Amino acid sequence: MAKKQKTAGGLTTKHWIGYMFGDFGGCMTFTLMASIFSMYCTNVLGIDPLLMGTLTLIWTIWDAINDPMMGALMDKAFAKHQNKNGKFRPWILRATPLLAITAIALWTVPTFCDGIATIVALFSFKILYEAAYTMFNIPMGSLLSAMSKNDSERASLSSSRGVGSMFGNMIPGMVGPVIIGIWGDRDSTGYMITGIVCALIGFGVCLMHYFWTEERTTVGETKADDIKFSDILTVVKKNRPFVALCIHGICICTMQYLVSNISLYMYSEVYHDVTYQTIGTALSSPFMIGSMVLVPFICKKLGLEKLIRYCLLIGGAICGLLFVLHVVTDVHPLVHGVILGIGSGMSMVSIQMQWGLVGEAIDYNEFATGKRTEGSIYGTFNLSRRIGQAIGSSFGFYVLGWIGFDAALEVQSAGTIFGLKALCVLTPAIFILGSWAAFKFVWNITPEVRAKMAAAKAATVEAPQKTPVEEITVNE
Repeated sequence: MAKKQKTAGGLTTKHWIGYMFGDFGGCMTFTLMASIFSMYCTNVLGIDPLLMGTLTLIWTIWDAINDPMMGALMDKAFAKHQNKNGKFRPWILRATPLLAITAIALWTVPTFCDGIATIVALFSFKILYEAAYTMFNIPMGSLLSAMSKNDSERASLSSSRGVGSMFGNMIPGMVGPVIIGIWGDRDSTGYMITGIVCALIGFGVCLMHYFWTEERTTVGETKADDIKFSDILTVVKKNRPFVALCIHGICICTMQYLVSNISLYMYSEVYHDVTYQTIGTALSSPFMIGSMVLVPFICKKLGLEKLIRYCLLIGGAICGLLFVLHVVTDVHPLVHGVILGIGSGMSMVSIQMQWGLVGEAIDYNEFATGKRTEGSIYGTFNLSRRIGQAIGSSFGFYVLGWIGFDAALEVQSAGTIFGLKALCVLTPAIFILGSWAAFKFVWNITPEVRAKMAAAKAATVEAPQKTPVEEITVNE
């Protein structure tokens, strides 16, 4: 088993803020992919929704494949070269400029093309952007395990990432529709300005993430030959917490991307004013901020996994009740925005705080298999999230065609309007409850299992040659 070298001292405020900047900077461009990219493609570039569904599926499959590959590459590269600057941070520095450049190209170059050239440019720059984002996101997420030494620090950094994600999602989500609304949702100018501004802000914030973080726990003796791409099959067989996280990743990301992709259509076609989305986001944002402040304190009383379960159950119920309101009455756009914001916000606590559970699943994997491979596990967990992204994004595009959406129409049919309401509210509620079920019925790290993990870890540190992991059993 690998031996750990640890630096002295605990997490500082600078560490906390620096880690927050990771998701803050990454989400500045990534949020646009979920919020306005679909309308950019259909309303500005004129791409048919069914073709967009196919393109989105291809993009997401590519992104899903390169996530675990990137994680394994980082594990093997560090095991072979032992980079003195760390296992993850060097990759962050390499990826940051690539992320900004490809994001700007994606929102500008296709608008100067026509016909098949538009599709080729869009497809190519989206592929390049997703590769750059993976190169940034996998080490950024894996860094949590390398920065934290105990459960308290994991919860703290999870909260930090949640706050960064909140700001990284909120700023583009609020500013983008306003800028687009000034020029109109069928004019490329607003999309170009939004994409460039968010990319430049993200570039600066990502650099701050690199300079203000530190790898406080590293793996120094794992051999490169001991790390194999096939290891993930063993993880799936032996690591139930990891399986629960993957089910959760599929369900919660399906919900997230379905809502993000369809939400702007809801305001455009049902309420005929996309700026309502910005107002609704602003009105529900105090709840989001308050929840992120309270979550670490509630976590100390309930535990991270139980807190996530409760938030998912409440969020799913709120979204379900909102759909009932839409069925029985006309819901004002601001009422819709605030209730949906609170319901999805409750469920997205699981997204903001899940990283602490990923760290625990990494510890469990080391306990069960004898290998500590943060990059591979985080990358494969991201694979499950990309599957959810593929379902949520491509399914949304396909269903737009099925429910009769036509971008050329000023007013959509009654059936299309009802379909948009169901897509935006009811379907997400179902997937939120699926995520809750994963933690309720699959996750198996109990206090007793956690105690065995701690005992095995302590025994390994004291006498690594006398405490083989294979001799320790866990009651599944």
